[in-house]
Amino acid sequence: MERHIPLKTSVDVARIRQSCRIAERAIHFIGERIRPGVTPKELDRSVGRYLASQKANAALKGYRGFPGAVCVSVNNVAAHGVPGEGPMEAGDILTVDITVEKDGWHGDTAWTFVVGEADPDALRLVRASWQATLAGVMAVRSGAAIGDIGAAIARTAERHGCRVVQDYVGHGIGEALHEDPRIPHVGQKGTGLRIVPGMVFTVEPILTLGDGKVEVLEDGWTIITRDGSLSAQFEHTIAVFRDRQEILTLTAFDPRDHIDEPPML
Repeated sequence: MERHIPLKTSVDVARIRQSCRIAERAIHFIGERIRPGVTPKELDRSVGRYLASQKANAALKGYRGFPGAVCVSVNNVAAHGVPGEGPMEAGDILTVDITVEKDGWHGDTAWTFVVGEADPDALRLVRASWQATLAGVMAVRSGAAIGDIGAAIARTAERHGCRVVQDYVGHGIGEALHEDPRIPHVGQKGTGLRIVPGMVFTVEPILTLGDGKVEVLEDGWTIITRDGSLSAQFEHTIAVFRDRQEILTLTAFDPRDHIDEPPML
């Protein structure tokens, strides 16, 4: 059940946009540093320094006790990976999830990277995750239903032989890191809450090559696929206007020019 959904003014969106732009640049910053031998912990420290240079904060650092500036989820880690000291190897895939806070407002994004050359199934998964996320994003518009987003994501995932992890959802964002509405990544077209101008939320489906079932490790954070299958995730923060939607974390290129696969693959 949805609680109060804080609708954003154009001024609020401008403030969120500022955080989102920093988060987007941080993703590009990270992408330039991913190679075999680098550890997630090194990436985490680099991001911390980068955000400090932007006079921004890593909102995940210390959030409910999370120890890192970013989540780094490698291979079968579906989400919330705690940055560790194990070096990355060629063929790994990893998702970096970053939330930026600047001047009291948040921006949230995630990106899956390939270390060196990955095998065909891993590449299929990453491309499917990218396409499913874009399908969900493109379903966002004023007057549409929340269920339209999940329906578009699930349909795209199934077309590639992948499963959506249903345990985790997108969320509203603004002055708080997590706000209503909840954005399920599976759904039926035309069902659920109506999307209205002023909503700002994330679309962030996690896809796997397996059955989509996950479990949380003893550290209370790391979420792995139960069957050990690979997972991938992209995330974007979306603002809804009366006549359009804006992908606040995707400004460096037009996604319509990269429908099939993400840049930096």
